[in-house]
Amino acid sequence: MSEGLPDMLVTASAPGKLVLSGEYAVLDGAPAICMAVDRRARVTISPSTAEHHTVAAPGFCSTVGSFKTHNGDVEWLAGGGDFRLVDDVWRTANPVVPTSLAMVLDTSEFLDAKSNAKIGIGSSAALAVALAAAICELVQADADATRVAFAAHRQFQDGLGSGADVACSTAGGLIAYSMAAGAGPQIAWPEGLAHALVWSGVVTSTGGKLERFGRQEPRPSRSALVDSAQRIATAWRGGSVQTILDEYRDYTHVLREFSIDHGLGIFDAGHAELADAAAAAGVIYKPCGAGGGDVGVVFADDEAAVEAFVSNVVPPNFRALKMSIDRCGVQVDREEH
Repeated sequence: MSEGLPDMLVTASAPGKLVLSGEYAVLDGAPAICMAVDRRARVTISPSTAEHHTVAAPGFCSTVGSFKTHNGDVEWLAGGGDFRLVDDVWRTANPVVPTSLAMVLDTSEFLDAKSNAKIGIGSSAALAVALAAAICELVQADADATRVAFAAHRQFQDGLGSGADVACSTAGGLIAYSMAAGAGPQIAWPEGLAHALVWSGVVTSTGGKLERFGRQEPRPSRSALVDSAQRIATAWRGGSVQTILDEYRDYTHVLREFSIDHGLGIFDAGHAELADAAAAAGVIYKPCGAGGGDVGVVFADDEAAVEAFVSNVVPPNFRALKMSIDRCGVQVDREEH
């Protein structure tokens, strides 16, 4: 590495994600089907003339963070509480940097334009992936950026979570992820499988639900959810629309029993009512991920039926999301002048 980093700009971005099946069951070894969506976290890093490293996140907070490093230690001078994820990624990557850096973090695409609330598509994981990639690229480090992102995000989540969100933001596309095997190859979206995404307007705490789940004694619905998650992952890989829909009918039923048994409120915030209305309308509806708010997905083999359900049944407090699969995972660009 050169003695300085003059006139260099590194940019990186990574997509958000939704868990379409396997939520909670992934923690017990089942595969989760995850879809990367075309809302991206973006990171820009460049050399700075400031005395210390700086971090800005317009739209996230008004504070400009600053920190200095010495022998692998990080000392925050301002904004340490706001930039915990930056701290975790930096400490994990442990880069040797010959000059001060200016970092700009942009997660605005993960916020609702009207309320500025998070819509629940994995902003912290996407940011961890993008930031780790940018730092490793900038210093041409031997460190594996993916490993850095996984380890740092797990630290950020206090050891909770499966890593599915980091894997999806890294790989992009539609993937089956398990904690033992990691992310498999991208899965093609089956022709004829219609879907729509809706946001409940309610922000939920994934960490809080995972912590509560971790304290629960196993009940029969827990193993039933694992079995159903495995079957639905097999159906996704097989690509049969009818088989996928059949498995989702069973999976949604099992997920509701699991939620009640473990007191997780997965179908709160209007998800239960929509699931019932969907069954009556001949379509399928389920919350994505931890549930209790955030995003839900509608499935059917008829695009018109999905559109009619979203237009005529989904209540006004829910909002249709214009998002599609992002087949590209993390992307990094380096410019030297």
